[in-house]
Amino acid sequence: MISASAFKPATGLGNRHVQTLLPALGLVDTPEPPVRREIFPLPDDDSLALDWLDAEAAPDAPLLLILHGLEGSSRSSYARCLLDRAHACQWRAVVMNFRDCGDHRNRLPRRYHAGETGDVEYLTAALHDRFPNAPLLGAGFSLGGNVLLKHLGESPHATHFRAAVAVSVPFELQGASDAISKGFSKLYQWHLMRNMKMALRRKFSVQSASFDLESALKTRTFEQFDDMVTAPLHGFAGKTEYYAKCSSRQFLRTIERPTLIVHASDDPFMTTAMIPTADELSGAVKLELSPTGGHVGFIEGRWPRRLRYWLPERLMTFLAAQA
Repeated sequence: MISASAFKPATGLGNRHVQTLLPALGLVDTPEPPVRREIFPLPDDDSLALDWLDAEAAPDAPLLLILHGLEGSSRSSYARCLLDRAHACQWRAVVMNFRDCGDHRNRLPRRYHAGETGDVEYLTAALHDRFPNAPLLGAGFSLGGNVLLKHLGESPHATHFRAAVAVSVPFELQGASDAISKGFSKLYQWHLMRNMKMALRRKFSVQSASFDLESALKTRTFEQFDDMVTAPLHGFAGKTEYYAKCSSRQFLRTIERPTLIVHASDDPFMTTAMIPTADELSGAVKLELSPTGGHVGFIEGRWPRRLRYWLPERLMTFLAAQA
Protein backbone atom coordinates (compact mmCIF):
# COMPACT_ATOMS: atom_id res chain seq x y z
CA MET A 1 0.00 0.00 0.00
CA ILE A 2 1.26 3.47 -0.92
CA SER A 3 -0.29 6.58 0.61
CA ALA A 4 0.43 10.30 0.88
CA SER A 5 2.36 11.43 3.94
CA ALA A 6 0.89 14.03 6.30
CA PHE A 7 4.27 15.79 6.58
CA LYS A 8 4.33 19.53 5.89
CA PRO A 9 7.79 21.15 5.71
CA ALA A 10 8.74 24.14 7.81
CA THR A 11 7.54 27.40 6.29
CA GLY A 12 9.87 28.42 3.47
CA LEU A 13 12.18 25.45 4.10
CA GLY A 14 10.81 22.84 1.73
CA ASN A 15 13.93 22.58 -0.45
CA ARG A 16 15.33 19.03 -0.33
CA HIS A 17 18.86 20.11 0.48
CA VAL A 18 17.70 22.50 3.19
CA GLN A 19 15.65 19.70 4.76
CA THR A 20 18.64 17.33 4.62
CA LEU A 21 21.16 19.80 6.00
CA LEU A 22 19.18 21.46 8.80
CA PRO A 23 19.81 18.66 11.35
CA ALA A 24 23.49 18.42 10.42
CA LEU A 25 23.94 22.17 10.87
CA GLY A 26 22.56 22.04 14.39
CA LEU A 27 19.66 24.34 13.54
CA VAL A 28 17.06 22.05 15.11
CA ASP A 29 17.13 21.38 18.85
CA THR A 30 18.14 17.77 19.49
CA PRO A 31 17.60 16.12 22.88
CA GLU A 32 20.27 14.37 24.93
CA PRO A 33 18.55 11.32 26.40
CA PRO A 34 20.51 9.40 29.06
CA VAL A 35 22.28 6.32 27.68
CA ARG A 36 24.49 3.56 29.00
CA ARG A 37 26.96 1.47 27.02
CA GLU A 38 26.98 -2.31 26.69
CA ILE A 39 29.69 -4.16 24.76
CA PHE A 40 27.84 -7.04 23.18
CA PRO A 41 29.90 -10.12 22.13
CA LEU A 42 29.22 -11.72 18.76
CA PRO A 43 29.63 -15.41 17.85
CA ASP A 44 32.60 -14.70 15.52
CA ASP A 45 34.58 -13.25 18.48
CA ASP A 46 33.84 -9.68 17.42
CA SER A 47 31.69 -7.18 19.32
CA LEU A 48 29.08 -4.45 18.98
CA ALA A 49 28.50 -1.36 21.07
CA LEU A 50 24.91 -1.07 22.26
CA ASP A 51 23.77 2.25 23.67
CA TRP A 52 20.75 1.74 25.90
CA LEU A 53 18.25 4.32 27.01
CA ASP A 54 19.14 4.58 30.69
CA ALA A 55 15.67 4.53 32.21
CA GLU A 56 13.40 2.16 34.10
CA ALA A 57 10.68 0.31 32.20
CA ALA A 58 8.07 -2.30 33.01
CA PRO A 59 8.92 -5.94 32.16
CA ASP A 60 6.38 -5.95 29.34
CA ALA A 61 7.15 -2.47 28.01
CA PRO A 62 7.97 -2.36 24.30
CA LEU A 63 11.64 -2.63 23.35
CA LEU A 64 12.77 -0.46 20.42
CA LEU A 65 15.92 -1.38 18.47
CA ILE A 66 17.30 1.51 16.38
CA LEU A 67 19.62 1.00 13.39
CA HIS A 68 21.52 4.09 12.22
CA GLY A 69 22.69 5.17 8.78
CA LEU A 70 26.03 5.20 6.95
CA GLU A 71 28.83 6.28 9.33
CA GLY A 72 26.22 7.17 11.92
CA SER A 73 25.90 6.09 15.54
CA SER A 74 23.77 6.56 18.63
CA ARG A 75 24.89 10.20 18.49
CA SER A 76 23.04 10.80 15.22
CA SER A 77 20.24 13.32 15.69
CA TYR A 78 17.48 11.01 14.46
CA ALA A 79 18.60 8.28 16.90
CA ARG A 80 18.67 10.69 19.85
CA CYS A 81 15.22 12.03 18.98
CA LEU A 82 13.72 8.55 18.83
CA LEU A 83 15.40 7.56 22.10
CA ASP A 84 13.92 10.68 23.66
CA ARG A 85 10.41 9.79 22.46
CA ALA A 86 10.84 6.24 23.77
CA HIS A 87 11.87 7.72 27.12
CA ALA A 88 8.71 9.80 27.22
CA CYS A 89 6.64 6.68 26.51
CA GLN A 90 8.49 4.68 29.19
CA TRP A 91 9.76 2.15 26.67
CA ARG A 92 13.07 0.36 26.59
CA ALA A 93 15.22 1.41 23.64
CA VAL A 94 18.69 0.64 22.34
CA VAL A 95 20.82 1.79 19.41
CA MET A 96 22.92 -0.90 17.76
CA ASN A 97 26.10 0.81 16.60
CA PHE A 98 27.25 -1.11 13.54
CA ARG A 99 30.70 -2.65 13.69
CA ASP A 100 33.42 0.02 13.91
CA CYS A 101 30.89 2.86 14.15
CA GLY A 102 30.78 5.60 16.75
CA ASP A 103 33.62 5.43 19.26
CA HIS A 104 33.79 1.62 19.51
CA ARG A 105 36.43 -0.27 17.55
CA ASN A 106 35.47 -3.84 16.68
CA ARG A 107 38.09 -6.60 16.81
CA LEU A 108 38.00 -8.24 13.38
CA PRO A 109 39.49 -6.83 10.14
CA ARG A 110 36.05 -5.91 8.80
CA ARG A 111 33.41 -3.22 9.28
CA TYR A 112 29.74 -3.18 8.23
CA HIS A 113 27.67 -2.87 5.07
CA ALA A 114 24.13 -2.23 3.80
CA GLY A 115 23.18 -5.91 3.72
CA GLU A 116 24.66 -7.08 7.03
CA THR A 117 21.65 -8.78 8.62
CA GLY A 118 23.51 -11.46 10.58
CA ASP A 119 24.28 -9.15 13.48
CA VAL A 120 20.66 -7.98 13.65
CA GLU A 121 19.40 -11.56 13.63
CA TYR A 122 21.79 -12.58 16.42
CA LEU A 123 21.10 -9.50 18.54
CA THR A 124 17.31 -9.69 18.23
CA ALA A 125 17.37 -13.33 19.31
CA ALA A 126 19.40 -12.32 22.37
CA LEU A 127 17.05 -9.44 23.16
CA HIS A 128 14.06 -11.75 22.87
CA ASP A 129 15.64 -14.14 25.35
CA ARG A 130 16.54 -11.30 27.71
CA PHE A 131 13.11 -9.63 27.61
CA PRO A 132 10.66 -12.41 26.65
CA ASN A 133 7.56 -10.37 27.56
CA ALA A 134 8.57 -7.20 25.70
CA PRO A 135 7.27 -6.60 22.15
CA LEU A 136 10.37 -6.02 20.00
CA LEU A 137 10.05 -3.14 17.54
CA GLY A 138 12.57 -1.95 14.94
CA ALA A 139 13.48 1.43 13.45
CA GLY A 140 16.03 1.85 10.66
CA PHE A 141 17.32 5.01 9.04
CA SER A 142 18.89 5.17 5.57
CA LEU A 143 21.46 2.30 5.41
CA GLY A 144 20.03 0.97 8.68
CA GLY A 145 16.59 0.98 7.07
CA ASN A 146 17.93 -1.08 4.18
CA VAL A 147 19.39 -3.59 6.64
CA LEU A 148 16.12 -3.76 8.58
CA LEU A 149 13.91 -4.28 5.51
CA LYS A 150 16.28 -6.91 4.10
CA HIS A 151 16.19 -8.79 7.41
CA LEU A 152 12.39 -8.66 7.57
CA GLY A 153 12.07 -9.91 3.99
CA GLU A 154 14.64 -12.68 4.11
CA SER A 155 13.49 -13.99 7.52
CA PRO A 156 9.71 -13.35 7.45
CA HIS A 157 8.86 -16.25 9.75
CA ALA A 158 11.94 -16.26 11.97
CA THR A 159 12.27 -12.56 12.79
CA HIS A 160 11.65 -11.52 16.39
CA PHE A 161 10.36 -8.08 15.39
CA ARG A 162 6.66 -7.52 15.95
CA ALA A 163 6.66 -4.40 13.76
CA ALA A 164 9.11 -1.97 12.18
CA VAL A 165 9.60 1.46 10.63
CA ALA A 166 12.16 2.51 8.03
CA VAL A 167 13.06 5.99 6.82
CA SER A 168 14.82 7.27 3.67
CA VAL A 169 15.85 3.80 2.56
CA PRO A 170 18.26 3.36 -0.40
CA PHE A 171 16.10 0.63 -1.94
CA GLU A 172 18.57 0.14 -4.82
CA LEU A 173 22.22 0.53 -3.84
CA GLN A 174 23.47 1.01 -7.40
CA GLY A 175 20.89 3.72 -7.98
CA ALA A 176 21.80 5.46 -4.73
CA SER A 177 25.48 5.33 -5.63
CA ASP A 178 24.71 6.93 -9.01
CA ALA A 179 22.39 9.60 -7.59
CA ILE A 180 24.74 10.84 -4.91
CA SER A 181 27.56 11.30 -7.41
CA LYS A 182 25.71 14.00 -9.35
CA GLY A 183 25.04 17.71 -8.89
CA PHE A 184 24.82 19.20 -5.42
CA SER A 185 24.52 15.70 -3.95
CA LYS A 186 28.26 15.30 -4.51
CA LEU A 187 28.62 17.34 -1.31
CA TYR A 188 27.03 14.51 0.69
CA GLN A 189 29.19 11.97 -1.05
CA TRP A 190 32.33 13.96 -0.26
CA HIS A 191 31.38 14.31 3.40
CA LEU A 192 30.50 10.64 3.88
CA MET A 193 33.55 9.42 1.98
CA ARG A 194 35.78 11.62 4.10
CA ASN A 195 34.40 9.89 7.19
CA MET A 196 34.75 6.45 5.61
CA LYS A 197 38.38 7.12 4.72
CA MET A 198 39.11 8.39 8.21
CA ALA A 199 37.70 5.12 9.52
CA LEU A 200 39.97 3.14 7.20
CA ARG A 201 43.04 5.06 8.36
CA ARG A 202 42.05 4.45 11.96
CA LYS A 203 41.43 0.74 11.55
CA PHE A 204 43.93 -0.47 8.95
CA SER A 205 47.53 -0.04 7.97
CA VAL A 206 49.14 -0.82 4.63
CA GLN A 207 50.37 -4.06 6.17
CA SER A 208 47.12 -5.16 7.85
CA ALA A 209 44.62 -4.28 5.11
CA SER A 210 43.45 -7.09 2.82
CA PHE A 211 42.89 -4.47 0.10
CA ASP A 212 45.06 -1.76 -1.42
CA LEU A 213 44.73 0.86 1.32
CA GLU A 214 46.59 3.61 -0.50
CA SER A 215 44.39 3.23 -3.59
CA ALA A 216 41.27 3.06 -1.43
CA LEU A 217 42.12 6.39 0.16
CA LYS A 218 42.22 7.93 -3.33
CA THR A 219 38.71 6.82 -4.33
CA ARG A 220 36.26 9.61 -5.05
CA THR A 221 32.88 7.87 -5.40
CA PHE A 222 30.84 5.34 -3.44
CA GLU A 223 31.03 3.01 -6.42
CA GLN A 224 34.82 3.04 -6.42
CA PHE A 225 35.00 2.65 -2.64
CA ASP A 226 32.49 -0.20 -2.52
CA ASP A 227 34.24 -2.04 -5.34
CA MET A 228 37.68 -1.68 -3.76
CA VAL A 229 36.85 -1.90 -0.04
CA THR A 230 33.29 -2.77 1.04
CA ALA A 231 32.76 -5.70 -1.32
CA PRO A 232 36.03 -7.63 -0.86
CA LEU A 233 36.18 -6.85 2.85
CA HIS A 234 32.83 -8.58 3.36
CA GLY A 235 33.04 -11.50 0.95
CA PHE A 236 31.56 -10.10 -2.28
CA ALA A 237 33.24 -10.46 -5.67
CA GLY A 238 32.81 -6.74 -6.32
CA LYS A 239 30.38 -3.85 -6.06
CA THR A 240 28.03 -5.37 -8.64
CA GLU A 241 27.44 -8.49 -6.54
CA TYR A 242 27.29 -6.45 -3.34
CA TYR A 243 24.68 -4.04 -4.70
CA ALA A 244 22.61 -6.83 -6.30
CA LYS A 245 22.46 -9.05 -3.22
CA CYS A 246 22.06 -6.35 -0.57
CA SER A 247 19.49 -3.94 -2.03
CA SER A 248 16.28 -4.16 0.02
CA ARG A 249 13.82 -3.54 -2.82
CA GLN A 250 13.77 -7.22 -3.78
CA PHE A 251 12.79 -8.25 -0.23
CA LEU A 252 9.72 -6.04 0.21
CA ARG A 253 7.25 -8.60 -1.17
CA THR A 254 8.02 -11.17 1.51
CA ILE A 255 7.78 -8.99 4.64
CA GLU A 256 5.11 -10.29 7.00
CA ARG A 257 5.43 -7.99 10.01
CA PRO A 258 3.57 -4.64 10.00
CA THR A 259 6.05 -2.20 8.50
CA LEU A 260 5.89 1.53 7.79
CA ILE A 261 8.30 3.09 5.30
CA VAL A 262 8.55 6.89 5.27
CA HIS A 263 10.17 8.37 2.19
CA ALA A 264 10.48 11.74 0.44
CA SER A 265 10.27 11.85 -3.35
CA ASP A 266 12.86 14.64 -3.34
CA ASP A 267 15.48 12.65 -1.38
CA PRO A 268 18.83 13.91 -2.78
CA PHE A 269 20.48 10.55 -2.12
CA MET A 270 18.15 8.82 -4.58
CA THR A 271 15.91 9.14 -7.63
CA THR A 272 12.16 8.66 -7.93
CA ALA A 273 12.80 5.60 -10.12
CA MET A 274 14.14 3.84 -7.02
CA ILE A 275 10.83 4.14 -5.15
CA PRO A 276 9.02 0.78 -5.09
CA THR A 277 5.62 0.41 -6.75
CA ALA A 278 2.55 -0.82 -4.89
CA ASP A 279 2.78 -4.29 -6.42
CA GLU A 280 6.30 -4.67 -5.00
CA LEU A 281 5.03 -4.33 -1.44
CA SER A 282 3.57 -7.11 0.65
CA GLY A 283 0.26 -6.57 2.36
CA ALA A 284 2.10 -5.89 5.61
CA VAL A 285 4.05 -2.92 4.21
CA LYS A 286 2.79 0.65 4.08
CA LEU A 287 4.83 3.20 2.15
CA GLU A 288 4.10 6.83 3.01
CA LEU A 289 5.40 9.21 0.38
CA SER A 290 5.95 12.92 0.81
CA PRO A 291 6.90 15.26 -2.07
CA THR A 292 9.34 16.97 0.31
CA GLY A 293 11.47 16.03 3.29
CA GLY A 294 14.94 15.42 1.89
CA HIS A 295 17.08 12.63 3.32
CA VAL A 296 16.15 11.83 6.94
CA GLY A 297 15.05 15.46 7.25
CA PHE A 298 11.31 15.97 7.62
CA ILE A 299 11.65 19.23 9.57
CA GLU A 300 8.43 21.09 10.34
CA GLY A 301 7.52 24.29 12.19
CA ARG A 302 8.73 27.83 11.65
CA TRP A 303 12.13 29.43 11.23
CA PRO A 304 14.11 30.23 13.26
CA ARG A 305 13.00 29.20 16.75
CA ARG A 306 10.21 26.71 16.20
CA LEU A 307 11.80 24.10 13.97
CA ARG A 308 11.16 20.55 15.09
CA TYR A 309 11.55 16.97 13.92
CA TRP A 310 8.35 15.47 12.50
CA LEU A 311 9.56 11.86 12.26
CA PRO A 312 9.70 10.78 15.94
CA GLU A 313 5.99 11.35 16.55
CA ARG A 314 4.93 9.64 13.31
CA LEU A 315 7.18 6.63 13.85
CA MET A 316 6.22 6.17 17.50
CA THR A 317 2.50 6.47 16.71
CA PHE A 318 2.76 3.63 14.21
CA LEU A 319 4.90 1.43 16.47
CA ALA A 320 2.72 2.02 19.52
CA ALA A 321 -0.33 0.83 17.56
CA GLN A 322 1.46 -2.45 16.79
CA ALA A 323 2.85 -3.04 20.27
